Amino acid sequence: MNPFELLKNAQAIKEQMARMQERLPEIRATGNAGAGMVTITLNGTFTVVDVTIEEEAAEDLETLRLLLQSAFNDASAKLQRKLQDEGLKAASMMGQP
Repeated sequence: MNPFELLKNAQAIKEQMARMQERLPEIRATGNAGAGMVTITLNGTFTVVDVTIEEEAAEDLETLRLLLQSAFNDASAKLQRKLQDEGLKAASMMGQP
């Protein structure tokens, strides 16, 4: 491959990555646990942006702790998939596999 094409492609990748970094705070994923008794929403930087806890979930602290863990892990897994999908979309738009 032509070295100038490689440089051009590298620049396009760098620009795409910068755009993706800017979008991270806008990307959201919500996880839940206990049939929706606890929900946690994360943004693309894995920052918690919202937590909802039903009153009955707060009655037992050990159960609440487990529900919070489960909801966070659910949101985290969903966000990882979403970010991977976004990355794959970005790569395909640049003609990458």
